[in-house]
Amino acid sequence: MKEKLDIVLLQCDLHWESVAKNLTQIEEYLDEVSNSDIILLPEMFSTGFSVKSTHLAEAMDGATVCWMKSIAQKKASVLCGSLMIKEAGHVYNRILWVEPNGTIEYYDKRHLFSLIEEDRCFTSGKKRLIIDYKGWRICPLICYDLRFPVFSRNDVDYDLCFYLANWPNQRIAAWDTLLKARAIENQAYIIGVNRVGFDGYNAEYSGHSQVLDPNGDLIALAPDNEIGLVECNLSKEHLQAYRDRLPFLEDQDKFDLKA
Repeated sequence: MKEKLDIVLLQCDLHWESVAKNLTQIEEYLDEVSNSDIILLPEMFSTGFSVKSTHLAEAMDGATVCWMKSIAQKKASVLCGSLMIKEAGHVYNRILWVEPNGTIEYYDKRHLFSLIEEDRCFTSGKKRLIIDYKGWRICPLICYDLRFPVFSRNDVDYDLCFYLANWPNQRIAAWDTLLKARAIENQAYIIGVNRVGFDGYNAEYSGHSQVLDPNGDLIALAPDNEIGLVECNLSKEHLQAYRDRLPFLEDQDKFDLKA
């Protein structure tokens, strides 16, 4: 088990529907990253949140997946981000967790953003993914999932839950509030990775990428509207001591979530 987990968040602008430009710029941003365990990218990092451009969806052996494998190996770090994946006639907003040895795990976004018809263009995922990595239990989720606390519920003993997002500035107060709530109610580290800039719908993004401890206190917060890397160091000892002192999770309601 690794007691300290080193994580890097990339908060950046995204080129609308331009995979090549996004991969090139992200690789440049990651040049200065070293000695990290996990690198987290925003939701749909290769295209922006262009849900109707499903022609840009790739297979699991596509160019972007191969690029992720290459970067993960080069950085000796897990590389994690979401992109459009086409599989068996369906398109998914899929988080790929790519380890340095080429191992891939994935999570398909459960809650699709009907406000701009993501639910008509993509297929919804059905279950959460819990990753065991270096002695840590990690739950990856995507953007709109943040609004649904039952799906985020820590009934599976995760240590860290993160949300990769394209969360617009007009609702950024909700982003801040819900991330804090998820940390407090689940007694876990919570990370939110968001983008900046404007997208093809002219929606504005201000970032607010952040890391919170199990008490809901900020460990790190990216500057508003700025491109850059956020580095944080998470302590398993701190997490366990907090839960031992305040064992609230032992009193949670017992019920099963049905899809």
